[in-house]
Amino acid sequence: MSSTWHILGAGSLGSLWACRLARAGKAVRLILRDQQRLAAYERKGGLTLVEQDAQHHYAIPAETFDAPGPIHRLLVACKAYDAAPAVARLAPRLAQGAELILLQNGLGSQDEVAEQVPHARCIFASSTEGAFREADWQVRFAGHGFNWLGDPASPGMPSWFDDLHDAGIPAQWALDIPARLWRKLALNCAINPLTVLHDCQNGGLLGHLTEVDSLCDELVNLLHRCGQPEAASDLHEEVQRVILATAANYSSMYQDVRHGRRTEVHYLLGHACRAAGRHGLAVPQLEHLHRRLVDNLQARGLRSD
Repeated sequence: MSSTWHILGAGSLGSLWACRLARAGKAVRLILRDQQRLAAYERKGGLTLVEQDAQHHYAIPAETFDAPGPIHRLLVACKAYDAAPAVARLAPRLAQGAELILLQNGLGSQDEVAEQVPHARCIFASSTEGAFREADWQVRFAGHGFNWLGDPASPGMPSWFDDLHDAGIPAQWALDIPARLWRKLALNCAINPLTVLHDCQNGGLLGHLTEVDSLCDELVNLLHRCGQPEAASDLHEEVQRVILATAANYSSMYQDVRHGRRTEVHYLLGHACRAAGRHGLAVPQLEHLHRRLVDNLQARGLRSD
C-alpha cells in the first residue's frame, strides 16, 4: 500500500497538515479542484507555512481530481458541505480498503462521505488547532491545539499513525471519537451562531450569558437523548471557559459571514435540530436560534443550507 498522503483541500488545516508532513519527509500530494487552480499553485511553487513570523516554503507536488493513479490514504480537509461531492469525484481512484481522514466540522458530513465510498475506511477527526490563510497558498499557524482521530466502526489504530507524531502533529487515537465530535458540535452551537447574531467577538457573549445558558440546557438534554452523556458532562462550564479563553477571537462562523462565505450551519446547529426532531425532543431555544441565523444569512445573500 502506498505511503503517500493525498490531501484534498488546500485551505487552512489542509495546508497546515501538508506542510508539517512534508517537513518530516513524508510523501504528500495536494489534490486541487481544476487545471486553473493547479496552474496558479504551480506558478507559486508550493505552500508557505508561517510560524511565529518565520516563513518556510514547501514545494509539495499537486494534481487534479482526474490525475491517474490510485489513492490509498486521503486527508479530506475541505468544508463539510463540499466533502461528499468532492469524495464522490475521487471515488474511482480510491483503492479497495483506502483510508479517509475526515477533518470536517460538525456532524452529518461524515456519513454522507461514507455513503460515497463503501469500499473505504472512514476515520473521523476532531481538531482544536488554529490556522488561517493569509493569502493563496500561504497559511499561518495560529494556535496550538490537539487532534483526536478514531473510527466508530473499527477500533484498530492505523499503521500510519506514527507519521503524525513524526510530523509534530499532536494527535491521539480516540475510541470515544463520537463523544468528542458531539462535544465540539455542542460548543459550536452554543457560541458561534450568537457571535454572528450579536456581531461580536467570543468575549462579547459574556453580556449574553442567560441566552448561552438556556442553549446549554437544551444541548445537555439533546446529548443525553442521543446517547452521549460523556459529551454532556459539565457543558455549561466548558462553554464559559472557551468564551473566556478565546474572548479576543472571532468564531469561525463569524469569520465566514464577514468574508461572505457559506457557513457550515447545516452540519452544526442544523444537525442538532434535526437530531432533536428524530428523538422527539423539544428544543425551542435551539430552533429559534436556527431560524434567526438562517434569516440573518439569507438577508446577507448567503446560503443557509
